[in-house]
Amino acid sequence: MNFIILTGMSGSGKSKAMASLEDIGFFCVDNIPPTLLEKFAELAEMGKIGDKGMAVVVDIRSKDMFSSFESELDKLGDENVNFKLVYIDADNEIILNRYKETRRRHPLAEDGLTLEKCIEYEREQLDKIKKRADFFIDTTNLSPAQLKEKIIGFFGSEQESPITINCVSFGFKYGTPSDVDLQYDVRCLANPFYVPALKHKTGLSKDVSDYVMADPNSLIYRDKVKEFIDFVMPLYIKEGKSQLTIGFGCTGGKHRSVTFAELTGNYLTSKGYATVITHRDIEKK
Repeated sequence: MNFIILTGMSGSGKSKAMASLEDIGFFCVDNIPPTLLEKFAELAEMGKIGDKGMAVVVDIRSKDMFSSFESELDKLGDENVNFKLVYIDADNEIILNRYKETRRRHPLAEDGLTLEKCIEYEREQLDKIKKRADFFIDTTNLSPAQLKEKIIGFFGSEQESPITINCVSFGFKYGTPSDVDLQYDVRCLANPFYVPALKHKTGLSKDVSDYVMADPNSLIYRDKVKEFIDFVMPLYIKEGKSQLTIGFGCTGGKHRSVTFAELTGNYLTSKGYATVITHRDIEKK
């Protein structure tokens, strides 16, 4: 994977994602016109730029030239260029708040649109591109550190794997992640929250995970998850899927979901899959 094309919504975190790619050895170029993709792909294929390869950003800042993005991607596909398209996104409200906090202008603001209209219009323009993405990252509930961790997990490993799997824990009280492909609700299992000695710990603590897995139903649940994953993973790979996100949700995202994300992630790693484990809500109070 020596050529990465990064795109997505303005204010979603593309700059931070690009910085993370640069940190792990990619040569990064921001805001290139889509018509230059073929040239940059040639440079990436030569293998002389960046320790890991090249990453470029193409987004709405290219204005009128952006309309050629989809056709340029088609050209790369026709020429059998080995590239991955990464789409970074966030909820409209989050993007709106980020712009208000930073006081930066939206790339489309000069066209006389309100910030809300700019975001709405940009999302419409990106809709078809989003559907073509090999990797989708929703930063709505991710801290900058968590985004960096996810980027490094996806693209920093030297391990050869036909698919990258993200096992994410979350709390239903904070909303369901929008990028989850397979979702498991573990709220039906024994809850350490009601044990005073465990309440303020997380599923990363052995005594918490031991408590969760002492429930016979947890063992059955774990085995059924493994059985289903073993069945579907070859099918996803055959389909050509590059990224799979498996979500485990409990009430607050600290105990049961963390335990199961860790167990499943470690299991997938033992099977030879490139795996990232993310605990979205573990630090929330």
